[in-house]
Amino acid sequence: MYTRCLLLLLLKTCSYVGCNPTIGDVVVDRYSIPKLCPREVKSGDHVRYHYNVTFQDGKTFDSSYERGAASVGQTGQGRLIAGIDKGIQGMCVNERRKVTVPPHLAYGSLGAGDVVPPDTTLVFDLMLLDMWNMADLVVTETLSTPLDCKRSVKRTDFVRYHFNGTLLDGTPFDSRVKKGSGKEIPPHATLVFDVLLVDLHNPKDDITVDNQVVPESCPRKSVAGDYIRYHYNGTFLNGLTFDTSYQRNNTYNTYIGMGYVIEGMDKGLQGVCIGERRRVILPPHMAYGEQGAGKDIPGSAVLVFDIHVVDFHNPKDTVEIQVTHKPEVCNVTSDVDDLIHYHYNCSLLDGTRLFSSSDDDNLQDTVLGADKVIDGLDESLRGMCVGERRTVIVPPHLGHGEKGATGVPGSAVLRFELELVDLQKGVPEGYLFVWVEDAPLELFQALDVNKNGEVPIEEFGAFIMLQVAEGKGRMKPGMDPEEIIADMFRNQDRNKDGVIVAEELKLKVEEDKERMHEEL
Repeated sequence: MYTRCLLLLLLKTCSYVGCNPTIGDVVVDRYSIPKLCPREVKSGDHVRYHYNVTFQDGKTFDSSYERGAASVGQTGQGRLIAGIDKGIQGMCVNERRKVTVPPHLAYGSLGAGDVVPPDTTLVFDLMLLDMWNMADLVVTETLSTPLDCKRSVKRTDFVRYHFNGTLLDGTPFDSRVKKGSGKEIPPHATLVFDVLLVDLHNPKDDITVDNQVVPESCPRKSVAGDYIRYHYNGTFLNGLTFDTSYQRNNTYNTYIGMGYVIEGMDKGLQGVCIGERRRVILPPHMAYGEQGAGKDIPGSAVLVFDIHVVDFHNPKDTVEIQVTHKPEVCNVTSDVDDLIHYHYNCSLLDGTRLFSSSDDDNLQDTVLGADKVIDGLDESLRGMCVGERRTVIVPPHLGHGEKGATGVPGSAVLRFELELVDLQKGVPEGYLFVWVEDAPLELFQALDVNKNGEVPIEEFGAFIMLQVAEGKGRMKPGMDPEEIIADMFRNQDRNKDGVIVAEELKLKVEEDKERMHEEL
């Protein structure tokens, strides 16, 4: 009696997963048990399973495989053969077991028509495909969560996701990762979705500005109507890159606030500083919408732009001049027609060095107002004292314009560091010599040193050089004085006999007045 009680206790406490139980008169052979079994069949569960049924001699008389459809039933409700109801208890999905059912738990003494004789023991080879209970809810298991998850899905959000869909036994039925995979979904099937969230947004979302790195100095922020140059990396929320300006080694250039770019970028580029870096996240209704863009940007995609603002300007901008050093004594300043010598460093606003007078260790020179340098630089070099230093910002419409120049990108704002080294006051256009003081009343007598009524080039040249030396007159800078004197003499020697007489001598001012009178 004691031995019999001990055997019954072992049968009751034996785990379904760990042994081959005998349930009542039903003999169970668990010949294939899956490694993972999160849940076993219990009374009241619905089950979907395949089976082969044989007699004890091995002859098959029924098979769900041959019919091409699994069997479905509910345990513990008297809806299955009693032996199967007992034998399927404790099964795992994908488990295979052989269940031997005695007649009184199968078709009994009556049998089943011509198929199953009376008092026949049946052997069922079962494979469990699915199980569920009406009390079951959706089960969600998070496999991985990114470290920088700042927002999770909420009601009314629009989501884009990849998925693999399988039945509970692992059979695939659909996939948005591998197109064309899977089979049809049978009735009464539990579905398992392996989901990867690609992005999410809400129709009420605005752009999001994040990861800002703002320079310490920001004298002005961009506004609508500005023209901006910037680099960017364009990615989706999952980090996949769809476009980048860095690979092209060219900035993207556009007006902002005027509809030249997608709405989100138009808005995200306003209020930036030169040199600023920021991340702008665009919901699809402020990007490329439901249609997407070409093959690279799918419909309804959230876009992420990591931007670096190189520079911006407004077509109304003027030259910005900052005097960094000015000598204590400054009696003369540079002006139009002056010949100046200066040092300079030229760079982009992001610090990229372009040109410098120190590259060849030579001073630069130019005549102001003579269209020898870009307009912004010409303007910046005016009004300077010798020894003065300036930092100057030149917008592109006063620099090299939209096309740029050799080594200068199109539409680039330029930064110049200037130092005026030397200054030679100039003469108006068309003049070779001007009087600083009033010309002598009797100019010919002053020229005719030997008083013989004729002035050869030697006397003429000596007189002009004396006026320059005494500061009474000024020759055009940047030209050979001998060439200037030769040109001036030829202009006065009207009959070309090698000397100037009183009747030939006329100041250029007087000649200009006579010409204007003749034209009128």
